[in-house]
Amino acid sequence: LAVEEKQGIQRILAGLSEGVAQELESIDASLHTLGELDFIMARARYSQRLDAWAPILADEAVLDIRRGRHPLLKGDVVPVNIRLGEDFDTLVITGPNTGGKTVTLKTAGLHVLMAQSGLHIPAGENSRLGVFQRVFTDIGDEQSIEQSLSTFSSHMKNIVEIVSKAGRDSLVLLDELGAGTDPVEGAALAQSILEKLHESGARTI
Repeated sequence: LAVEEKQGIQRILAGLSEGVAQELESIDASLHTLGELDFIMARARYSQRLDAWAPILADEAVLDIRRGRHPLLKGDVVPVNIRLGEDFDTLVITGPNTGGKTVTLKTAGLHVLMAQSGLHIPAGENSRLGVFQRVFTDIGDEQSIEQSLSTFSSHMKNIVEIVSKAGRDSLVLLDELGAGTDPVEGAALAQSILEKLHESGARTI
């Protein structure tokens, strides 16, 4: 009786599996459609949570972010306006520590990547973003103990790679360029790097 019961269960399961197999194409299409709808709804909910807007997409590699906010910051966030790529290709931000320079860099990069991923951006209406083929960053301390590199050497290794690869449709974000060494030498180095990036046509902040 136990064997017969087991065989009966197997017959039922085999019949169900065969029925599913016959509808495989429509089930697969439904699953794919549900995934797409779920993805769209997730983006819409995220957009609502951020009070985000669809940016105007430009044909060229430009930035015109109006009242942009970093998507991860909560509370009373001070919005920033960032323009690049129309009247000028290089934007240098200076100011005191904790003045918001790094947050501004990250805001610009995240807005570009969000827009190119089909997400709305946490910025004001009429913000305009172009499509960048590549986004390069050197932000924060990337010191590598394994490779025995100092903080400065680690940054320079990264920047050398960026300078060699950046071109007209690239966005380059550099934080505290030339820091970690003698101030005079660091400033001269930063200037030469910015001039090289400017010559390549890259959009640099």
